[in-house]
Amino acid sequence: MTTYLCNACGTAYPDSDNPPEACKICDDERQYVPASGQSWTEQNSLNKRHRNAWRLMEPGLFCLQTVPAFAINQRAFLITTPAGNILWDCIALLDDSTREIIHSLGGLKAIAISHPHYYTTMQDWAKEFDCPVYLHESDKEWIVRPDGKLHLWQGREMELFPGCKLICLGGHFAGGTVMLWSDDADKKGVILAGDIVQITPGAHHVSFMWSYPNMLPLPVRQVKDLNDRIQPYCFEKIYGAFEGQDVLNNGKEIIAESARRYIQLLNGDD
Repeated sequence: MTTYLCNACGTAYPDSDNPPEACKICDDERQYVPASGQSWTEQNSLNKRHRNAWRLMEPGLFCLQTVPAFAINQRAFLITTPAGNILWDCIALLDDSTREIIHSLGGLKAIAISHPHYYTTMQDWAKEFDCPVYLHESDKEWIVRPDGKLHLWQGREMELFPGCKLICLGGHFAGGTVMLWSDDADKKGVILAGDIVQITPGAHHVSFMWSYPNMLPLPVRQVKDLNDRIQPYCFEKIYGAFEGQDVLNNGKEIIAESARRYIQLLNGDD
Protein backbone atom coordinates (compact mmCIF):
# COMPACT_ATOMS: atom_id res chain seq x y z
CA MET A 1 0.00 0.00 0.00
CA THR A 2 1.24 3.47 -0.92
CA THR A 3 0.38 6.99 0.26
CA TYR A 4 0.01 8.77 -3.06
CA LEU A 5 0.66 12.52 -3.33
CA CYS A 6 -0.84 14.73 -6.01
CA ASN A 7 1.94 16.29 -8.10
CA ALA A 8 -0.10 19.45 -8.70
CA CYS A 9 -1.04 20.33 -5.10
CA GLY A 10 0.87 17.91 -2.85
CA THR A 11 -2.23 16.51 -1.13
CA ALA A 12 -1.74 13.04 0.37
CA TYR A 13 -4.51 10.47 -0.10
CA PRO A 14 -5.30 7.35 1.98
CA ASP A 15 -3.03 4.37 1.43
CA SER A 16 -3.99 2.30 -1.60
CA ASP A 17 -2.54 -0.11 -4.12
CA ASN A 18 -3.21 2.27 -7.02
CA PRO A 19 -3.26 6.05 -7.40
CA PRO A 20 -6.65 7.78 -7.01
CA GLU A 21 -8.58 8.44 -10.18
CA ALA A 22 -8.67 12.18 -9.46
CA CYS A 23 -7.59 14.78 -6.92
CA LYS A 24 -10.56 16.44 -5.24
CA ILE A 25 -8.50 19.53 -4.44
CA CYS A 26 -7.34 20.03 -8.03
CA ASP A 27 -10.74 19.29 -9.54
CA ASP A 28 -12.09 22.30 -7.65
CA GLU A 29 -12.09 25.59 -9.58
CA ARG A 30 -9.75 27.22 -7.03
CA GLN A 31 -6.94 24.88 -8.09
CA TYR A 32 -6.39 23.14 -11.44
CA VAL A 33 -5.51 19.88 -13.13
CA PRO A 34 -2.42 20.48 -15.32
CA ALA A 35 -2.88 20.41 -19.08
CA SER A 36 -0.71 17.28 -19.11
CA GLY A 37 -3.23 15.54 -16.84
CA GLN A 38 -3.38 14.31 -13.25
CA SER A 39 -0.22 12.62 -11.96
CA TRP A 40 1.02 11.20 -8.67
CA THR A 41 4.17 10.60 -6.63
CA GLU A 42 5.07 9.31 -3.16
CA GLN A 43 7.42 10.33 -0.36
CA ASN A 44 10.38 8.11 -1.33
CA SER A 45 10.44 9.51 -4.85
CA LEU A 46 9.97 13.05 -3.55
CA ASN A 47 12.91 12.63 -1.14
CA LYS A 48 15.22 11.56 -3.97
CA ARG A 49 14.57 14.68 -6.05
CA HIS A 50 13.90 17.41 -3.48
CA ARG A 51 14.95 18.82 -0.12
CA ASN A 52 13.66 21.48 2.26
CA ALA A 53 15.55 24.76 2.48
CA TRP A 54 15.41 26.74 5.74
CA ARG A 55 15.70 30.47 6.42
CA LEU A 56 15.59 32.51 9.62
CA MET A 57 13.17 35.35 8.86
CA GLU A 58 13.57 37.07 12.22
CA PRO A 59 14.17 35.94 15.82
CA GLY A 60 11.78 33.11 16.60
CA LEU A 61 10.51 32.69 13.04
CA PHE A 62 11.85 30.27 10.43
CA CYS A 63 10.49 29.53 6.97
CA LEU A 64 10.99 26.29 5.09
CA GLN A 65 10.33 25.55 1.44
CA THR A 66 10.92 22.59 -0.85
CA VAL A 67 13.58 22.93 -3.55
CA PRO A 68 13.40 22.44 -6.45
CA ALA A 69 9.79 23.62 -6.41
CA PHE A 70 7.14 20.99 -5.88
CA ALA A 71 3.35 21.28 -6.40
CA ILE A 72 2.03 24.73 -5.39
CA ASN A 73 5.45 25.63 -3.97
CA GLN A 74 4.23 27.41 -0.83
CA ARG A 75 6.47 27.91 2.15
CA ALA A 76 5.70 26.90 5.73
CA PHE A 77 6.75 28.74 8.90
CA LEU A 78 8.02 27.54 12.25
CA ILE A 79 7.30 29.85 15.20
CA THR A 80 9.21 29.20 18.42
CA THR A 81 7.31 30.24 21.55
CA PRO A 82 7.73 29.65 25.30
CA ALA A 83 4.63 27.44 25.15
CA GLY A 84 6.03 25.30 22.32
CA ASN A 85 6.72 25.45 18.60
CA ILE A 86 4.03 25.93 15.96
CA LEU A 87 4.18 24.94 12.30
CA TRP A 88 2.13 27.36 10.23
CA ASP A 89 0.90 25.90 6.95
CA CYS A 90 2.35 22.68 5.63
CA ILE A 91 4.47 21.39 2.77
CA ALA A 92 4.38 17.90 1.32
CA LEU A 93 8.02 16.91 1.84
CA LEU A 94 9.05 15.83 5.33
CA ASP A 95 12.71 14.95 4.82
CA ASP A 96 15.26 13.66 7.33
CA SER A 97 16.94 17.06 7.73
CA THR A 98 13.62 18.69 8.57
CA ARG A 99 12.86 16.00 11.14
CA GLU A 100 16.29 16.53 12.73
CA ILE A 101 16.05 20.33 12.78
CA ILE A 102 12.57 20.45 14.28
CA HIS A 103 13.31 17.82 16.92
CA SER A 104 16.50 19.70 17.86
CA LEU A 105 14.42 22.87 18.31
CA GLY A 106 12.08 21.09 20.69
CA GLY A 107 9.59 19.47 18.32
CA LEU A 108 6.11 20.79 17.58
CA LYS A 109 3.23 21.43 19.95
CA ALA A 110 0.78 22.36 17.18
CA ILE A 111 0.27 22.66 13.44
CA ALA A 112 -2.19 25.21 12.02
CA ILE A 113 -3.09 25.53 8.35
CA SER A 114 -4.60 28.43 6.44
CA HIS A 115 -6.74 26.51 3.92
CA PRO A 116 -7.09 23.16 2.08
CA HIS A 117 -4.49 23.85 -0.64
CA TYR A 118 -1.82 23.49 2.04
CA TYR A 119 -3.14 20.41 3.85
CA THR A 120 -0.62 18.27 1.89
CA THR A 121 0.90 15.64 4.22
CA MET A 122 -0.26 17.21 7.51
CA GLN A 123 -1.11 13.77 8.90
CA ASP A 124 2.52 12.62 8.52
CA TRP A 125 3.85 15.75 10.25
CA ALA A 126 1.36 15.28 13.10
CA LYS A 127 2.44 11.66 13.54
CA GLU A 128 6.16 12.46 13.46
CA PHE A 129 5.89 15.23 16.07
CA ASP A 130 2.92 13.81 18.00
CA CYS A 131 0.92 17.02 17.87
CA PRO A 132 -2.55 18.21 16.82
CA VAL A 133 -3.38 19.92 13.53
CA TYR A 134 -5.85 22.82 13.72
CA LEU A 135 -8.15 23.36 10.72
CA HIS A 136 -11.19 25.57 10.47
CA GLU A 137 -14.44 23.62 10.68
CA SER A 138 -15.86 25.41 7.61
CA ASP A 139 -13.36 23.56 5.38
CA LYS A 140 -13.82 20.05 6.76
CA GLU A 141 -15.26 18.76 3.45
CA TRP A 142 -11.77 19.09 1.91
CA ILE A 143 -10.12 16.63 4.30
CA VAL A 144 -9.42 13.64 2.05
CA ARG A 145 -7.36 11.61 4.55
CA PRO A 146 -9.07 11.54 7.96
CA ASP A 147 -6.86 11.31 11.03
CA GLY A 148 -7.41 11.47 14.79
CA LYS A 149 -4.90 14.31 15.18
CA LEU A 150 -6.98 16.68 13.04
CA HIS A 151 -8.85 19.15 15.26
CA LEU A 152 -11.58 21.39 13.86
CA TRP A 153 -12.05 24.82 15.39
CA GLN A 154 -15.01 27.16 14.92
CA GLY A 155 -15.79 30.85 14.95
CA ARG A 156 -13.83 33.99 14.08
CA GLU A 157 -10.74 33.49 16.24
CA MET A 158 -8.93 31.03 18.48
CA GLU A 159 -5.94 31.66 20.74
CA LEU A 160 -3.58 28.81 19.97
CA PHE A 161 -0.85 29.79 22.44
CA PRO A 162 -0.19 33.08 24.26
CA GLY A 163 0.82 35.55 21.55
CA CYS A 164 -0.41 33.31 18.72
CA LYS A 165 -3.97 33.63 17.48
CA LEU A 166 -5.83 32.06 14.57
CA ILE A 167 -8.19 34.46 12.78
CA CYS A 168 -10.74 33.24 10.24
CA LEU A 169 -11.04 35.77 7.40
CA GLY A 170 -12.87 33.61 4.85
CA GLY A 171 -12.46 34.74 1.25
CA HIS A 172 -10.43 32.25 -0.77
CA PHE A 173 -12.09 29.47 1.29
CA ALA A 174 -14.90 29.78 3.82
CA GLY A 175 -12.49 28.80 6.58
CA GLY A 176 -9.56 30.81 5.22
CA THR A 177 -7.36 31.58 8.22
CA VAL A 178 -4.36 33.73 9.06
CA MET A 179 -2.09 33.59 12.11
CA LEU A 180 -1.45 36.66 14.26
CA TRP A 181 1.89 36.42 16.05
CA SER A 182 1.87 39.33 18.47
CA ASP A 183 4.90 38.21 20.48
CA ASP A 184 7.45 38.91 17.71
CA ALA A 185 10.79 40.54 18.56
CA ASP A 186 9.52 44.06 17.76
CA LYS A 187 6.20 43.47 19.56
CA LYS A 188 4.47 45.21 16.64
CA GLY A 189 2.63 42.11 15.37
CA VAL A 190 3.10 39.76 12.43
CA ILE A 191 0.43 38.22 10.20
CA LEU A 192 1.25 34.87 8.57
CA ALA A 193 -1.19 35.05 5.69
CA GLY A 194 -0.84 32.01 3.47
CA ASP A 195 -2.52 33.32 0.34
CA ILE A 196 -5.75 34.31 2.08
CA VAL A 197 -4.17 37.75 1.67
CA GLN A 198 -1.92 37.64 -1.41
CA ILE A 199 1.07 39.98 -1.38
CA THR A 200 1.80 41.51 -4.79
CA PRO A 201 5.32 41.63 -6.34
CA GLY A 202 6.17 45.14 -5.17
CA ALA A 203 5.10 44.34 -1.59
CA HIS A 204 3.19 47.65 -1.45
CA HIS A 205 -0.21 46.10 -2.15
CA VAL A 206 -2.14 42.92 -1.46
CA SER A 207 -4.98 41.25 -3.30
CA PHE A 208 -7.81 38.86 -2.59
CA MET A 209 -9.03 36.14 -4.96
CA TRP A 210 -11.47 33.29 -4.96
CA SER A 211 -9.25 31.39 -7.43
CA TYR A 212 -5.67 32.49 -8.01
CA PRO A 213 -4.70 30.12 -10.86
CA ASN A 214 -7.99 30.73 -12.68
CA MET A 215 -7.99 34.46 -11.80
CA LEU A 216 -11.54 34.55 -10.46
CA PRO A 217 -12.16 37.48 -8.09
CA LEU A 218 -13.84 37.66 -4.73
CA PRO A 219 -17.14 39.56 -4.58
CA VAL A 220 -17.17 43.03 -3.04
CA ARG A 221 -19.06 41.80 0.03
CA GLN A 222 -16.41 39.20 0.87
CA VAL A 223 -13.49 41.61 0.42
CA LYS A 224 -15.19 44.12 2.71
CA ASP A 225 -15.90 41.41 5.29
CA LEU A 226 -12.29 40.16 5.15
CA ASN A 227 -10.93 43.66 5.70
CA ASP A 228 -13.43 44.35 8.50
CA ARG A 229 -12.38 41.16 10.27
CA ILE A 230 -8.64 41.90 10.24
CA GLN A 231 -8.60 45.64 10.99
CA PRO A 232 -9.27 45.34 14.76
CA TYR A 233 -5.93 43.54 15.23
CA CYS A 234 -2.52 45.19 15.64
CA PHE A 235 0.22 44.15 13.23
CA GLU A 236 2.97 45.69 11.13
CA LYS A 237 4.41 42.83 9.06
CA ILE A 238 2.82 40.28 6.72
CA TYR A 239 4.56 37.12 5.52
CA GLY A 240 2.82 35.49 2.57
CA ALA A 241 2.80 32.00 1.15
CA PHE A 242 5.59 32.40 -1.38
CA GLU A 243 9.25 33.45 -1.48
CA GLY A 244 9.68 37.22 -1.45
CA GLN A 245 6.11 37.92 -0.30
CA ASP A 246 7.10 39.94 2.75
CA VAL A 247 5.55 43.22 3.88
CA LEU A 248 7.83 44.62 6.57
CA ASN A 249 6.04 47.87 7.38
CA ASN A 250 2.50 49.27 7.41
CA GLY A 251 0.86 45.91 6.77
CA LYS A 252 -2.47 46.83 8.32
CA GLU A 253 -2.73 50.04 6.30
CA ILE A 254 -1.72 48.25 3.10
CA ILE A 255 -4.54 45.72 3.51
CA ALA A 256 -7.08 48.48 4.17
CA GLU A 257 -6.02 50.56 1.15
CA SER A 258 -5.81 47.51 -1.12
CA ALA A 259 -9.32 46.44 -0.10
CA ARG A 260 -10.61 49.97 -0.77
CA ARG A 261 -9.06 50.02 -4.25
CA TYR A 262 -10.22 46.47 -5.09
CA ILE A 263 -13.80 47.31 -4.13
CA GLN A 264 -13.62 50.60 -6.04
CA LEU A 265 -12.60 48.84 -9.24
CA LEU A 266 -15.18 46.04 -8.90
CA ASN A 267 -17.85 48.69 -8.44
CA GLY A 268 -16.71 50.45 -11.60
CA ASP A 269 -15.78 53.62 -9.70
CA ASP A 270 -12.31 54.12 -11.17
